[in-house]
Amino acid sequence: MSEEKISLPDRQPTLRVAAMPSDANYTGDIFGGWLMGQVDIAGSIPAVHRAKGRVATIAVNSFVFKQPIFVGDVVSFYSRIVKTGTTSITVDVEVYVQRDPENPTCLKVTEATLTYVAVGDDRKPRPLPPQD
Repeated sequence: MSEEKISLPDRQPTLRVAAMPSDANYTGDIFGGWLMGQVDIAGSIPAVHRAKGRVATIAVNSFVFKQPIFVGDVVSFYSRIVKTGTTSITVDVEVYVQRDPENPTCLKVTEATLTYVAVGDDRKPRPLPPQD
């Protein structure tokens, strides 16, 4: 895999976390499942704000692992809503790492698109409220 060296996007991340040893396999690579869980959290944050309440993940439309993540990497998740329907919200999530403080490197490691549905207290789909 080629390493595309870039900078972080010029906006606040939705979520930022350090990859820890408990998130890795015995060779020090971060588990894909851990990353998928963090992407789901990052995607749900703008969806919850748009829905003004509870949402449920209904689809992982795409998920591309571009580069590995290692213990000690600072992982930043950038989420944005790309589409809304009557009850659904589709969110793109881009994931970047910053590694090696002595020789700083920034890489885009993952991109994903997820769809959430707004749900009520009965956990059944409900229409999205009007946008402010």
